[in-house]
Amino acid sequence: MLNFHRFFAILHARNLEFMRDRAALSWNMAFPILVMIGFASIFSGGEQEYFKVGVMGAGEHPFLQSRYIHFIPVEGQQGLAEAITKVERHQIDLLLQLEPTHRYWINSDSAKGYAVEQILRASGGDEVVRQEVSGEEIRYIDWVIPGVLGMNMMFSALFGIGFVIVRYRKNGVLKRFKGTPVTTLEFISAQIISRLLMIVSMALLVYLTCDLLLDFAMYGSYLALFVVLVLGGFSLICLGLIIAARITSDEVASGLVNLLGMPMMILSGVWFSLEGSPQWVLYVAQIFPLTHIVDAARAVMLDGAGIIAIAPQLLILGGMSALFLLLGVWLFRWE
Repeated sequence: MLNFHRFFAILHARNLEFMRDRAALSWNMAFPILVMIGFASIFSGGEQEYFKVGVMGAGEHPFLQSRYIHFIPVEGQQGLAEAITKVERHQIDLLLQLEPTHRYWINSDSAKGYAVEQILRASGGDEVVRQEVSGEEIRYIDWVIPGVLGMNMMFSALFGIGFVIVRYRKNGVLKRFKGTPVTTLEFISAQIISRLLMIVSMALLVYLTCDLLLDFAMYGSYLALFVVLVLGGFSLICLGLIIAARITSDEVASGLVNLLGMPMMILSGVWFSLEGSPQWVLYVAQIFPLTHIVDAARAVMLDGAGIIAIAPQLLILGGMSALFLLLGVWLFRWE
């Protein structure tokens, strides 16, 4: 049974401990803002060095032999609709359909799309039907911001839960808690809620600051984005709880956090799109909660998706949270 008086006492103490750690508090806010400002400065007005073209169908065309073009397979009607949206948003430069009909989609406002269209026509594309679309360009900073927010949440959750509980165990704090009426449920619940409040508060503060400085795209509902932040943060905290369940060494905890964090940061689409990657990479990416957080946040911010549209990612995050929490509680030891 949860005693709310003891629960709120531990929660209050943990929040005060975090707020008094000025270095950690400043770093949690400053790091993602500096990263995003840096990327905005580096990539503003700059173009990527190669073109991206979506290809639907298995037909042959001389255009497919062109060099310096990254061809991305597109499958199914849903894939076609998503690819057309990416042409509108300047995320791919041209979409070519080879069967059942020969046609292509091009954004009339895209300079790179114009260049790719000339290559297509020069390679025998006069017989391909032209479909023109239009839409605002999605800057790289618009695309990367959901990933940076998710990455900051990930490290805050893994280090915040993992290191704090390991430090408590190493310093004998947990041993003293064991001699009090505080239960495992009360202690773990207070740690999770405290870290979740900090993560969501920092994410909202970083979001508002960066929006003021960079004026990035937001096409969806703020409520949907808030749900993604809360459920995603909870899932990552529960993952961090597994790390902290029994470990007594800071070095081991640091190694495990990096062992989990680095693959997630690389394979979850934080810095670059995984489109066109080998199939096994896409499968591996699905086991990480950060992948579903970033995908859902990008769908809300860039595609205007609502709660129903991102329901698959939310359900996966909910299932992962339950699994991680059960494992963390089962493995947890005071000493």
